[in-house]
Amino acid sequence: MIDALLSALVQLSSPDRLAYMALGVAIGYAIGVLPALGGLAGLSLVLPFIYGLDQVAALAMLTGLVAVAATADTYSSILMGIPGSSASQATILDGFPMARRGEAARALSASFIASMIGGLVGAIILSCAVLVARPLILALGTAELFMLAVLGLSMVGVLAGRSFGKGLVACGLGLALGTIGSAPATAEYRLDFGTLYLSDGLPLPVLVLAIFALPEIVDLARGGGTISKTAELGKGWMAGLRDIAKHWWLLLRTSTIGSLLGAIPGLGGSVTDWIVYGHAVQTEKNGQFGKGDVRGVIAVEASNNAREGGALVPTLFFGIPSSGSMAVFLGGMTLIGIEAGPQLVGERLDLTYAIIWSLAIANVMGTALCFVTSPLIARLTTIRFGLIAPFMVMIVCFGAFNTSRDAADLYLLLAVGVLGLFMRRFGWPRPPFVVGFVLAQPMETYLYQAVQFYGWGFVERPGVLIIAAMIAIFVFIGARQRRLADTDDESEKRGQARPQAIFALVPVVIFAAVLLDATKHSFLGAVFPAMVAGAMLVISIPIVLKLFFAKDAGSLLHDGEEGSDASQGGFWTYLFWFAGLILGSALLGFLLASIVFFLAFLRVAAKCTWTKTLVLTAIANGGLVAVADVLVLDFPSGLLQSMIDLPWPLR
Repeated sequence: MIDALLSALVQLSSPDRLAYMALGVAIGYAIGVLPALGGLAGLSLVLPFIYGLDQVAALAMLTGLVAVAATADTYSSILMGIPGSSASQATILDGFPMARRGEAARALSASFIASMIGGLVGAIILSCAVLVARPLILALGTAELFMLAVLGLSMVGVLAGRSFGKGLVACGLGLALGTIGSAPATAEYRLDFGTLYLSDGLPLPVLVLAIFALPEIVDLARGGGTISKTAELGKGWMAGLRDIAKHWWLLLRTSTIGSLLGAIPGLGGSVTDWIVYGHAVQTEKNGQFGKGDVRGVIAVEASNNAREGGALVPTLFFGIPSSGSMAVFLGGMTLIGIEAGPQLVGERLDLTYAIIWSLAIANVMGTALCFVTSPLIARLTTIRFGLIAPFMVMIVCFGAFNTSRDAADLYLLLAVGVLGLFMRRFGWPRPPFVVGFVLAQPMETYLYQAVQFYGWGFVERPGVLIIAAMIAIFVFIGARQRRLADTDDESEKRGQARPQAIFALVPVVIFAAVLLDATKHSFLGAVFPAMVAGAMLVISIPIVLKLFFAKDAGSLLHDGEEGSDASQGGFWTYLFWFAGLILGSALLGFLLASIVFFLAFLRVAAKCTWTKTLVLTAIANGGLVAVADVLVLDFPSGLLQSMIDLPWPLR
């Protein structure tokens, strides 16, 4: 083990690999600074660009991004009172009041150091888990691995979102779409509609960009105005360091709790966040929590970064992503030819330790970067988000197209992006969707292998029965807690039931299509999609009926547009902006459409002057051409290119 540990450090210490780690840290930092995006959107952005990279370099880049995004999202929580991500909600309770009374520097200083120490604790716990988990993992068979995947999915469905039923259906929708393409057991093509593009299944980077990044960008763009009204940080950098030294026991406690909770599949950052904050409130004496107590900031931020180390335990050792970001991380490993699970710990232990070293080093890098750039970031947040939005949309589209360099990537981005927008609007949890999609293929592989090795008697294996009991317990406890906490909230945006019922028909139609298609294939090619579609129809149809006919649909009702400010732009307005870029690419080609999109958006939506519009358009699209030249990438062509022979880079 010591040899593998040292070997991983030597591999990681080469200048080029450290450079890729620093790049991941920089991207994670930039993504974390922008409110509501977080590491999930950052990972989805870099996935298309890790093709061809050395495995250690790619892992260092991905790990660096994950580690630092959880640190940088503190900025918006403390400076603006806006959660930087779903895992930094509780930071607002004490961080924002501290900033309002002139102690932003103290809060940021304490949060950065707490994040760094929490990340190091998470790396240590992950390293220790290798010793404990390795014998257990090597003893697991395909039947147990299949049940562990089911365990992860069941917990995600229970813990994500307000509605138990919506969480499960979101998981099932991801699983159903994950069955598109070649069947692992028989190589039969399912729901490919005779197209080469769908024969390999839906590309993960495109799906993640569509389901997460686009809805958040649209929502932020609608807000208009600046992100923050002030660039003042106040004084107290050293006071934050003294707070860390004074409350060291709270720091270590919450780091350990965060890491352990992070290892539980499905217990996302938004849940860990509040559990740790509640622990701090209950155990710390003479607290002013919720009014600007620095201990609230320390507890939450330490647990957030430590959680990433814990989350890597089931992801690396069992192939079960414990969160949406870990699902994308797992997808990134697949893209560079690394398969998570027993073989990673048994045969590629050096890669496991490379991830551990990357996690530790990246946390130190990220903390240093945050301290150096904090005064500048406070001023960057005064830029109108309307100026940032078109840049982010362009990057999303470019990253999606770079996945397989097929124009169909952009059309899929639009289709799934619309799905993501409506899921966000109507309160359907999106992380379970991605987790289900990522786990679909390994789950199906484990299932047919278990059936081949043990027959259907695999359900009687002791390990399978133990895990099944755990699933039943977790589902029961989660459902019971949700039922006890389910109270009528007059401020909840319930909206009208009919539009939500119509949208709820979408997964029903997809499940029905998957089930119908399964009847056309052999047993091994049909068993998994048929099981998923059949079970999900049983769950999703009552949801539709309740939304259509019940007088009170309870927690199923949620419409984020209810009572929204019309001056911020309607729900459809920014959807049409994005759709215009994609459809314009089909007509004019991507680069010409991007130029037109920038000119129109900055002039009309952002209300920029012609001078600023032309300068920003030139900068954005000039950079786009430069990157395409480096990647030897031809942009998607449109109808215009088929009629006129345009020069590069317009073709």
